[in-house]
Amino acid sequence: MAEDYFQERRRVLRRRRWGARMARMMMYAVVAEAFLIPLAPLAAMVVLLLGCGAMLLRLRIDRNFHLRRLPYDAPALLFVVIGLLSVAVAPDKVFSFYNFYHLVPIYAMTYLLVGQTLRTAHELRRVVIAMAVSAALVILYGFYQFIFGIDISAMKWVDGASFPELSKRVFSTWENPNILAGYLDIVVCIFVGLLSALTRSWRILALVLLVAALACLGMTYARGACLVVALVLAGYGALRDWRVLLGIVVVGAGALLVDPVLADRLLSVFTRVDTSSEMRLAFWESTIAMVMDHPFLGIGWGMYFMVYPEYDFYLQGAPVQIVHAHNMYLNYAAEIGVPGALSFLWFFFGSLVLAFRLPKRTPPWEAVLAAHEHEWKTVADVRAALARWRRRRFVEGLSLGLGLAFISVALNGITDHLLFNIPSSMLLWMLAAMTAAVHAIAGEMREG
Repeated sequence: MAEDYFQERRRVLRRRRWGARMARMMMYAVVAEAFLIPLAPLAAMVVLLLGCGAMLLRLRIDRNFHLRRLPYDAPALLFVVIGLLSVAVAPDKVFSFYNFYHLVPIYAMTYLLVGQTLRTAHELRRVVIAMAVSAALVILYGFYQFIFGIDISAMKWVDGASFPELSKRVFSTWENPNILAGYLDIVVCIFVGLLSALTRSWRILALVLLVAALACLGMTYARGACLVVALVLAGYGALRDWRVLLGIVVVGAGALLVDPVLADRLLSVFTRVDTSSEMRLAFWESTIAMVMDHPFLGIGWGMYFMVYPEYDFYLQGAPVQIVHAHNMYLNYAAEIGVPGALSFLWFFFGSLVLAFRLPKRTPPWEAVLAAHEHEWKTVADVRAALARWRRRRFVEGLSLGLGLAFISVALNGITDHLLFNIPSSMLLWMLAAMTAAVHAIAGEMREG
């Protein structure tokens, strides 16, 4: 009997050790993926697979670890299922299925791994730091491209006849300037949300990165993304923090005065119609026709490039391959039908609303100290309370930043389909999982 008891005890301890190892591996994988998505997407996919493998082993080994339900698991699963069903109506089913199973499982696994791993404010902080370091490297490389020059004349990113002076647009580690600009919008929004929640030294560092991100955003000369971040920050500043509104006015005015080309580029949105604008309008008209002809399951996952020539009235057979609709909403409706697009929008806007649904803001530290000072007997009690207050403030600031980031993606989606880019989609699904984790952690903090 004694021998059986000790053998069982050893098995329990062994399971706990291996469960803890798998938990650490999951966390390392999430941090590594957050760092690698903007820099090396293929490496990010590798660590994602390792993290999911560790999660499966942990489920088998650790009896105390269970998958938890996240608020928008249902629309995420519905999106995946409808996307798979759309393959059945694709004109090239083999390619559609190939494209689907190479992309959608990556997004779903990112959401699953991140949502099941992040369960404390400390873990959230580690991921945010990894994302900040990665963003800093992306921004520095953007500055390098701008300073030492990069010829974009053969890259067709701008209408040379309308903007003859524009010969340099940075794209850093991303595929093109518009995708980099969409990423920088997300970075700026998250930094703005965190500014009020960080300690003084971290706040200064975040402010430096914020200004650098805005400068790099200007170097992309992406009209839509620049106007989107200005609109988001101006709205936030007007509603919640006048300092942000003042800052965006000063930075924006300074950028326009220093760089006349940028001013001309941004003002062109309101003063002229160039080739880029004309093409978008034509793409949208063609895409609406696709949706009307294929409303239920669409034209098939990843089939836009193949079906577009049938609806082309603008390019009229020109040897240019159009791979997406330059509108996130229309593109999903065209490829996977209206039900599939609605499932994605349920997931997307549900996550956006969730980021702003923290019901109670943490009061300033001075108010907390005045209310509870008589309850704390030692310096250790005060320090513990301050640490808890800082964790709550960090979670609230991150939630705000995530909400602003989702708004920027939603607005950018009107004039472009940045989620066609694989790293951009991986990042979006990671942010959605982080939003769900933030909401759960904030709830546990309030109960505690």
